[in-house]
Amino acid sequence: MAIRKEVDYNVITGVIYVTVDEGVQCRIEKTSFYNYGQEVLLDAISLKLGELDWLESKAKRKKRGEGPKPSQLIVRILKNFDRAARQLKRRYNNRAPYEINDEYDVQDLLHSILRAYFEDIRPEEYTPSYAGSSSKVDFLLKPERAVIEVKYATDKLREKKIGEQLIIDINKYKAHPDCDALYCLVYDREGNIRNPIGFENDLSGKHSDITVTVLVVPH
Repeated sequence: MAIRKEVDYNVITGVIYVTVDEGVQCRIEKTSFYNYGQEVLLDAISLKLGELDWLESKAKRKKRGEGPKPSQLIVRILKNFDRAARQLKRRYNNRAPYEINDEYDVQDLLHSILRAYFEDIRPEEYTPSYAGSSSKVDFLLKPERAVIEVKYATDKLREKKIGEQLIIDINKYKAHPDCDALYCLVYDREGNIRNPIGFENDLSGKHSDITVTVLVVPH
């Protein structure tokens, strides 16, 4: 911003630079011999800019606890899972790629990604008995009261079978003491789910006391 003012026949000019980068910074550069009032003007501008919430630094927002919610972070990780998987196929210096050939490969990669964001991850927790049997939870994030279930779509395991499995899983997790939210990652690298959006909509939502989010990735 160029500034100019006349004081007692003296012309005072300068330039104020405002930089927005994880916060706001201001500095002034005089372009005349005199600089009467320029520092006072700079202080006033800096004070007013500091009152704008949307210009707060990321550090301040984090300190106030305004980072992404756990639910938002989990969804972001699951939606971007395929990007991580594809990246590991293009490794430095032609090293052997990380191959995903079954559900266990999906679980291993997802587990490593979750470790970067969550401290208490409990794989292979058992669900309470349902219809006379119990099964293992893929990942339990106990502090967040969330469970993540993984399915790997194949030519033999398509919508119908995966949907039936997820319906059984949902009923099991209703009785889990540490589950308020269930996230289901259906990894469909080959496009075996013909209507992924419809599949997600049919199974996602509120089921008794738990919220279910089904994500078909990629699509």
